[in-house]
This record gives sequence, C-alpha cells and structure tokens, in this order.
Amino acid sequence: MLKEFLSQRGIKYVERDVSVDRGAAGEVMRLTGQMAVPVTTIDGQTVVGFDRPKLERLISAVAQGPSLGAAVGDAARVTSTSGMPPADGAFVGGVRPGSAAQRLGLAIGDIINEVNGSTVKNATDLERVVNGLRPGSRIILVFSRNGTRRAAEGML
Repeated sequence: MLKEFLSQRGIKYVERDVSVDRGAAGEVMRLTGQMAVPVTTIDGQTVVGFDRPKLERLISAVAQGPSLGAAVGDAARVTSTSGMPPADGAFVGGVRPGSAAQRLGLAIGDIINEVNGSTVKNATDLERVVNGLRPGSRIILVFSRNGTRRAAEGML
C-alpha cells in the first residue's frame, strides 16, 4: 500500500529490504526501537506502518520547499542591540526539534556564515540559498558559536 501511495503521487523512494540488509534493519531499530515495517522517513520524520494522514501531512510540508527548521534573523541587528561584537550572518533564534538544523547541531545563538560555499550575510541570504536546494540535499554549514568557527554537514 505504501509503495502504491508514493507512486501515485510521483514520489521517488528508496526501498530497503530489512530481511537481507543488516544496515537497514539496524537503522529501523535505531529510528523506531522496533522491527515493524514499513518505516518511512520524510524530512527527518519517521512514520511506522502505513499512516496515511501522517504521510499526507509530511509530504505536504516537503512540497512547500526545503526547510532548515531554524528561526533566524539578521545577525547584524541582533549583535548591535545586544552589546555583542557586530557580525554578518543569520542569527539562530530557535531550532525546531527533529529538523535539519537540530540534526546539524545548531543551537540558539549560533551565527550561520556559509551554506554549501555560499556566503550568508543575513537571514535573506540564508533563505535564498536554502530555497535553492532540494529536500534531501547534502548541506554544509559554516557557523560560529561563541566566537568559534564550526562546520557541520548533513542532509536537508
């Protein structure tokens, strides 16, 4: 039913047989704590079984475009009003649980400076770059936390 549901909507998927793929079986256990199938992962959210309403909700959210899952603002505005040294970039003011931002290890107060090699001077730059990516794309972030430059790589 799941494969038919996805195919009817033109959604490409990767099928992994847990009975012959030990890595896939381990991933199912890690994600769900059980060996129930099917298990579907959409934008970092896991669905166990054929839960049509949840699948519809997740597919609808993905269709709206990629999301980093972080509330951001212009770092220059935030730093100028908080007494912090001035900074360019996108200031992270919140991280949605289960989002790409959380999986990448972003935290409130981080300042995103670069995404996939593109400079981020403000929140608009970040939105432009992320909107140019496809859900499931590899993403490399360069950000600063407490003045220390960091990098993170993962999936959008």
